[in-house]
Amino acid sequence: MNSYHELVSDYARLAREGKQLPLGGFPPAPRAAVPADAPKALIFAPHPDDECITGGLALRLLREARFRVINVAVTLGSNPARQAERLVELQNACAFLGFELIQTRPNGLEHVTARTRAQGRDDWRAMVKIIADILVTQRPRAIFFPHERDWNGTHIGTHFLVADALAALGPDFDCFTVESEYWGQMDDPNLMVESTTTDVADLVTAVSFHVGEAKRNPFHVLQPAWMQDNVRRGAELVGGQGGPAPDFTFATLYRLRRWQQGRWEKRYAGGRQLAATEAPGALFD
Repeated sequence: MNSYHELVSDYARLAREGKQLPLGGFPPAPRAAVPADAPKALIFAPHPDDECITGGLALRLLREARFRVINVAVTLGSNPARQAERLVELQNACAFLGFELIQTRPNGLEHVTARTRAQGRDDWRAMVKIIADILVTQRPRAIFFPHERDWNGTHIGTHFLVADALAALGPDFDCFTVESEYWGQMDDPNLMVESTTTDVADLVTAVSFHVGEAKRNPFHVLQPAWMQDNVRRGAELVGGQGGPAPDFTFATLYRLRRWQQGRWEKRYAGGRQLAATEAPGALFD
């Protein structure tokens, strides 16, 4: 028998079985106490669920480096009839992982797109101010947000919203920036972060709390496969073309830079592959 047939059949079987698992309702994942004065990492999530999908590094910062991880709900989705429900799902997902939660507005921001930005509308400037005020109030050591070509209109809009807020704060504001990908892949990630099977299982569980979206498209079941594919891509894009692949099973790709003196500065000349045995907090020293 061709053993690869068995391997692929097992993948297909697990994907089918995963779609039948319960959505949400699990007790909070174990966590250690985080000091009130711990460094902060803010996740500017375009939609509820993005905090779980791209949260591999953020979860490690919480669990290993004792960061306060705070999700900023940029929007609650574009369907007004679902926004209240999506907020509850988001609260449940964040509570499961141990993330804190900040809302931009009671129903989230609207029309966070590059088109709104290009039109120079007053509401774009108002949204930039909301994000800038959050940055000033929270003074994070690191912020997470999508890269500028992440395909989805709100993901791209969130990138420019955060970038414009950083620019509005002037040369004195300083933090590390971690750009993420999901719908559109980065050409130039410089950081691949390994996740353990426990962390991946908890991220998938957290996504399952977003019940409405998981019923519409059970992408949480495919998240482990996506994180496996990130290892394939990251071995070349981060590690260097033709280089040896790390012995990772799951990983997430990011672009890590530093914002200081009113502009971005490169963090690495090449790339960095952070293994599960390495300390994630050292990335932000």
